[in-house]
Amino acid sequence: MDSEMLEKAWEEVCSQVKGYNNIDPTQINAFFSRLHPQAMSEGFLMLTADNDFIKTWIERHYVEVIKQALNDLYQIPYTVVIEVDVTAAQPNVQAPTAASAQQPAQVSHPTANAAAPQLAADATAAAAATAQITPPAAQPLSANTVVSSASAVPEVEPFGSSSNQVYPDPIRDDRSPYATSADVDEMGKPTSSLTFENFVIGDSNRMAYSMAVAVAEMPGKAHLNPLFIYGKSGLGKTHLMRAIQNYIIETLPHLTTIYVDSAELLSDYMEASAAHDKEKSSYKNFKTRYEDADVLLIDDVQYLQGKKQTLDIVFQIFNKLTSQGKQVVLSADRAPKNIDIDERYKSRFNSGGTFDIQPPEIETKLGIVKSFVEEYKLNEGIHELSIPDDIQLYIAESSSSNIRELKSAVTKVIYQMTFFNQPDLSLDDVRHLLESHFSGGPSKRLTIADIQKEVENFYKISHAELIGKKRTRNIIYARQIGIYLCRQMLDLPFNDIGKQFNRDHSTVMYSVTNVEEKMKESRELREELEALKQLIREI
Repeated sequence: MDSEMLEKAWEEVCSQVKGYNNIDPTQINAFFSRLHPQAMSEGFLMLTADNDFIKTWIERHYVEVIKQALNDLYQIPYTVVIEVDVTAAQPNVQAPTAASAQQPAQVSHPTANAAAPQLAADATAAAAATAQITPPAAQPLSANTVVSSASAVPEVEPFGSSSNQVYPDPIRDDRSPYATSADVDEMGKPTSSLTFENFVIGDSNRMAYSMAVAVAEMPGKAHLNPLFIYGKSGLGKTHLMRAIQNYIIETLPHLTTIYVDSAELLSDYMEASAAHDKEKSSYKNFKTRYEDADVLLIDDVQYLQGKKQTLDIVFQIFNKLTSQGKQVVLSADRAPKNIDIDERYKSRFNSGGTFDIQPPEIETKLGIVKSFVEEYKLNEGIHELSIPDDIQLYIAESSSSNIRELKSAVTKVIYQMTFFNQPDLSLDDVRHLLESHFSGGPSKRLTIADIQKEVENFYKISHAELIGKKRTRNIIYARQIGIYLCRQMLDLPFNDIGKQFNRDHSTVMYSVTNVEEKMKESRELREELEALKQLIREI
């Protein structure tokens, strides 16, 4: 099969997959664009992926769907083999079309009735015939936070002081709004410390990380334009935004890249429009600055809700850039559908790739702690500094999902060990040092009242309505969600939950079962519940 026929057949398979129930076409566009057909014959299809993560994700979640699509199209069962082609996503891509240069190899394959061992052998031979394919390289763990050198001894009191001392945070803010000469050094290298190399990857952020890398390598691809990353404060959204900016500055220096926080954008717009004359140079310069960007990154767009004029301007700029194939990246602390803005903005924000960052699991937080300590040792030249494993684990387990709180706790311990000459801090010492530091973690005992309050705020109903007798649709919905979350997050008996909602055992059981059934069918409900859980965890 020649390359043109092969590409056409793959397009038909993709279209078939997107037509199935419970398949999100946006996700298919995002992932399948990272797959490239290499060989196809009767009962056999070989694909290559840009990296090992994409390969593994497709194998776990979509291989059976691809097989089903092939079966439906050609009426015979297919074997699908996926390998990694590391040349398809080189880190120093110089042009958006670089990945399209690879040519598929023609590989013959016996019919689908061949024995399984023979299929495996032929798949291996097919892989060998494709010259570009090499085994996947292991991805090293990298840090989500970076420490910069402290210029002077901080003004803090010795361990055991009774005052509520605020310790300085040695982490750079990295929020300068524009990629001007201030963002690069004399060699043209980015000055911001937030890069892909020092981002700790875990299950909670792997998807968003992978899509951010895809955009940085090849900005402007339609299926990821815009790229929308969302998650609660302190989970690493700004890190990924800055990493995209830095990667493009370094590898594609001919592109104009602008990063701006929505607060900066709003202030910039207010200053530019203060003269109320759109012919004035200040206003023209404001709009031109953004419209001339090849890559525009806007952080924390939820702060633009209620700012109609600014949103209108952003929407105009957004549409102009994306229509020209220029890349837009947005971030927020919630999904587009949960931002209180006009429906047309939500639809456009959601039209590319939308990916969330979940609160980090213990392993990821521990990885961040270790990377933080190593970075500090490197920056300060204190190679003998060592924080015992039990103290590192205590910090990871006790901190909330906010990485800034985690960094601050490590900083506090480091300063105590170094500036106050207490290198042998014990775990009990650290517990005492950080006893008032953490806002959440295991020390916080969650209650039914906590969950009820967050549900009431989220769905904008009163406590009396939540536990009362009203049966309007929105109240019943919120009540069942509250009951479900109490059961799942607190693992309390149905009777105990029922007493707090003025309901009996059977009503509570029905509510939980009903929500569980709806979750199976609704991705939006699953996202909504996850957003609520995040709010509750951060109480």
